[in-house]
Amino acid sequence: MKPIIVAAVAALALGGTLSAQRQSQSQTPRPPSPDGTSSTQIGGTYGDGAEIRKMADPKSRVYYVTRGPIHEGGQWIDITYGRPLKRGRDLWGSAADYGKNLYAGAPVWRAGANVTTRLKTESRIIINRKTMDPGEYSLFIDLKPNNWTLIVSTWAPQTEFDPNNKAALWGAYNYTPDKDIVRAPMKLEALPHSIDELTWSFGDMTDRGGVMMLMWDTIMASVPFEIGK
Repeated sequence: MKPIIVAAVAALALGGTLSAQRQSQSQTPRPPSPDGTSSTQIGGTYGDGAEIRKMADPKSRVYYVTRGPIHEGGQWIDITYGRPLKRGRDLWGSAADYGKNLYAGAPVWRAGANVTTRLKTESRIIINRKTMDPGEYSLFIDLKPNNWTLIVSTWAPQTEFDPNNKAALWGAYNYTPDKDIVRAPMKLEALPHSIDELTWSFGDMTDRGGVMMLMWDTIMASVPFEIGK
């Protein structure tokens, strides 16, 4: 009987350990609005092919060999932002309250969550006939019923909230328009499905330009842009 008792105790101990692990995993805190990045690349070329050798094990002499066309050159455009979930909310509101759920006391919407939404471009881009030099910018959206305006600004972002820092913003709090360099109307379209997690993306891309798109709930808001010289 002793082996059976030992086995039973071991099973109970294992079950307790697994239960504790599951409980620990379920209680591991996760950010309610995960970070995200949307990227595209302008220009560049595909070469005829290249050979890439990668050692499978630093202690061995075995290599993988890969051949194929390699994309070289080009300039990147990135949007980094927090990605809130809808979580059953009425996101937009209506009438005089339109957008106020997302403004949360700020003058405009940060077009994401947490740290101010950022646009980084290695190329000159043109939005609404305004040329932006390579660099980093902050993005906001002014929400009105059936009338959204994309704002590109030189406001610097705070990585952690500091109410005493007047030279940078956390989200859109304390935003003022004096640092705006572009304001552009956004095209609003209805989506066939409700997008749960806010998503920035790029579409219709060519070497001449494309479209920046924000999708959330059943709305897609977009702005075309061109590549400058």
